[in-house]
Parts: sequence; structure tokens; C-alpha cells
Amino acid sequence: MSSIPQMAGGPEREDKVSLELTEEILQSMEVGLAFRDYNGRISSLDFHKASSYVVTASDDESIRLYDVSTATCLKTINSKKYGVDLVCFTSHPTTVIYSSKNGWDESLRLLSLNDNKYLRYFKGHHDRVVSLSLCSRKECFISGSLDRTVLLWDQRAEKCQGLLRVQGRPATAYDDQGLVFTIAFGGYIRMFDARMYEKGPFDIFSVGGDMSDANVVKFSNDGRLMLLTTTDGHIHVLDSFRGTLLSTYNVRPVSSNATLLEASFSPDGMFVMSGSGDGSVYAWSVRSGKEVTSWLSTESEPPVIKWAPGSLMFATGSSELSFWIPDLSKLAAYVGGRK
Repeated sequence: MSSIPQMAGGPEREDKVSLELTEEILQSMEVGLAFRDYNGRISSLDFHKASSYVVTASDDESIRLYDVSTATCLKTINSKKYGVDLVCFTSHPTTVIYSSKNGWDESLRLLSLNDNKYLRYFKGHHDRVVSLSLCSRKECFISGSLDRTVLLWDQRAEKCQGLLRVQGRPATAYDDQGLVFTIAFGGYIRMFDARMYEKGPFDIFSVGGDMSDANVVKFSNDGRLMLLTTTDGHIHVLDSFRGTLLSTYNVRPVSSNATLLEASFSPDGMFVMSGSGDGSVYAWSVRSGKEVTSWLSTESEPPVIKWAPGSLMFATGSSELSFWIPDLSKLAAYVGGRK
């Protein structure tokens, strides 16, 4: 795999090219590295914010740790007893929190990938956990479940620190500062002050009458924007301060309740990438609201999708794990054509 270009303004290393993400660069992106040895669909993936590590969870009941810089799989851990559905890094690059998929134990687990040891169990949910978000600045995280509760946790304590009841399938997220978290369900996004959440939401935003189940809610890196995906195949982009609905993108709906429609902001917040119910990947410009490019697929379910922090690279997970980078030969032709 060739070196990964860093985004302009991101953490530069001496051997990296610094480029601003443009529509042309996005259109040139293709798979630069793929791991095809999975025996089930990838249900979740996460990039560590301060290292080159990636973690995946898969329906083959495995958790896998990769180092993108060396294009290697460092570790595979099997969770045959509990299964695995959602997985997130903690601040430590070899410690993760993950949710179960066995249908009888809905505990969340803090797992050390170094020695395959459980450091803590977080018990409180009574049905499948469908949303998991870690605060990047603090030791807290939030989980949402089909039991219609959202629980707030401290990684250092087994018991939840707070409980909020909801009227639907919840999607949850922290902003990057950890000052605000959001809970989406039933056509609305509710904004909470993390220090005074028990007072209820300080703002409620509508997503234009889309009452289908919330799948994923996320903030852009600068906190100015947020996105919400729903099972009907809508990706809503909002101003996170005013609640204004800026754009709604449409893809093929998700066919199964077990599958999440995931979308992701580019690191600069200028583009949104999303999977689709037909397995394809789409990209839109936040500024214009228009589709920039798409990559068709023979898959029948949406891939999970995440941008690498500060890099011109994103990853998709389906029946294989793929890392997408710009094809610099296409860019050279583009630059040459403009002279």
C-alpha cells in the first residue's frame, strides 16, 4: 500500500504528502488495500484517533486489530461465547469496548487486545445494544439499546452513571469535546448538556418528517454539523447549533433491522460518505448538497464506513475490509489536463 496522503491542516509527517480534500481527489479514490479473509460480514469498524490502528467486529465472532501503516493484521480475538456487534477504541490503542450479539447477555465489555483479558463488564441493558459512542476527551461513553434505554457510563465503573428512557430505537453520539451528546429517535434529534443531562434536552431538532428508525448519528470533527441515517435510506445533515436541516441524501433503504446504514463525515466536514442498501458507497458535497461520486458493489447490504482521522483515506467493511486512497495517477492526469 502506498503512503497515505495527509489532509492539509492535519498532523503531517515528513514522508507524507499534504493535500486538501477536493471533489477530484474524492473521485479518484479506489481500494489500495483489502483483507478478504472474513467468514462473515463486518458489523463495525473504528480508527484509533492517535495511532495507525483499526479494529473490526465481524459476524464470524472475531475482533481484529490492524496496523494500517504496515498493512498487517496484528491480532485476531474470537468472542465465540458472547458474539460481537459494535466495537470502539478507548483512548488506548489496544483497548476496546464492544457489544454482544448472542441474544442472552447484553453486557458491554472492556477488552485488552494485548492479552485478551476482560478488564470490566458494563451491565445494564436488557436487549441488543444498537448504538455505542465513546467520548474522545474523557473516560465516559454512551450506549443505546432496543430495550429503549440510553445509558451513560464511566469506563472505570461497572454500573451506569445515568439512564434515559426513549420511545424508539436510539442512535447516540458525543461531540468531540465531550460537552454535548445527542440521542436520535422517532424523527427528532435531542441535544443534551453532558453535565446536566438529567434536566432533559436543551434543544430538539426535527429531521423533516422522517419517522423511520434512527441508525447512526454523528458530529463533524469541528462540531458544527451532524448527520443522521435512517432505515428508509435517508442521510440528514443538520447545523448542530441551529438545528437547520441543510440536506437530505437518499440511498437504497436497509432491508434488515440487524443492519446499520452508516455514514461518515470527511475529517474537514466538507463531504459525507454513506453506504447504501444495495451495497454501494456514495459521496456528497456538504456545501452544494450534490452527489460527487459513487462506487457500485455486488454486495446486498450497506458497508460500514469510517474516515481515517486526518488522512485522505476511508475504510469500508462488508464481507471484506477495504482501505480507499486517492489514485495519484488519475490526479496527475487531471492536473495535466488543466494546464
